[in-house]
Amino acid sequence: MSNNKIHVVHNSNKQRFETQAEGQTAELNYYLAGNTIVFTHTGVPPALEGRGIGSLLVKSGLEYARENNLKVRALCWFVSGYIQRHEEYRGLVE
Repeated sequence: MSNNKIHVVHNSNKQRFETQAEGQTAELNYYLAGNTIVFTHTGVPPALEGRGIGSLLVKSGLEYARENNLKVRALCWFVSGYIQRHEEYRGLVE
């Protein structure tokens, strides 16, 4: 499965970015605190690991923050690591 076949959906009712693959859901959870989006957890089922799905979820969340002029707070180690590896998103960090 390549990333260009993965479609990330922003499920604002559940406060998460999610994607479906092989009947399973991968997700990036968040909550809003004023003008800050707080990313709390990235969850990728073991069967879907190693395909870049977690990174794609985080990128989608960070792009959403950028497009909506939100600051970012990462309580999730995976999100923090992604931001460290992609300096174009560091300016979003609260």
